[in-house]
Amino acid sequence: MRSTALFVALLVALSGQVPPAHAERHLVYEFGFNTKVASSGNGTGTTTIDIMGPAADGGVMISGTDYWWNTARPRATNTCEVYPDGGVSCQKPAYAISPIQFTLFPLLGRNYFHPLVANGGHANWMRTYDLKAAILPGASGFASQLTSFKCVYTLEGKGKIANAGGTILVEANGRLTQQGGRYLTASSKQRIAYDPAAGIPVVVRDVRTHLPMRSIYSNDSVELKLTKDSR
Repeated sequence: MRSTALFVALLVALSGQVPPAHAERHLVYEFGFNTKVASSGNGTGTTTIDIMGPAADGGVMISGTDYWWNTARPRATNTCEVYPDGGVSCQKPAYAISPIQFTLFPLLGRNYFHPLVANGGHANWMRTYDLKAAILPGASGFASQLTSFKCVYTLEGKGKIANAGGTILVEANGRLTQQGGRYLTASSKQRIAYDPAAGIPVVVRDVRTHLPMRSIYSNDSVELKLTKDSR
């Protein structure tokens, strides 16, 4: 058995093929897009996140798959690199990220909430990062072109949430600016419940307002609630 495994490993090495990545951590979030997060109903679903370990340049590879409620199949899996400060680079075809993942992926950067840990849940800090991807417009499934957004957030840790097991409330205000193309911009207001023991957000509400506002449809909201963590 050992000699067979060694032979297979040698074949892989000699062929130049990379063995398939295995997730180091598996997360599942319920989401609501332009509606409240729920286990069922229009605009709801789940997104599964596989964190697959470090990349050579200091980031971590993350895959996300959205399952919209009352649809037969999940959407295509999007695999991107997430950097410690929240930067995201989707370099695999179709270079895509969903509106749900647009909110969540940066928050999984390993240093994104670091000031909270160092200051007992009370801190003020900034995050400036680039997000490079094609943004899928909601549940329609038609991908836009590959583009970059410059994201600038100010964040404030409000301390521990009462009766929430040490979870910390974070409020964030950001501005998202498209680089090139039509130079689209949006504001973002987030309320995040962050679990310092798990090192991840457990509840997120993100309201994005597209600027300039042209109608009541200039707002998008994303709500997320963690339901499963493989750790």
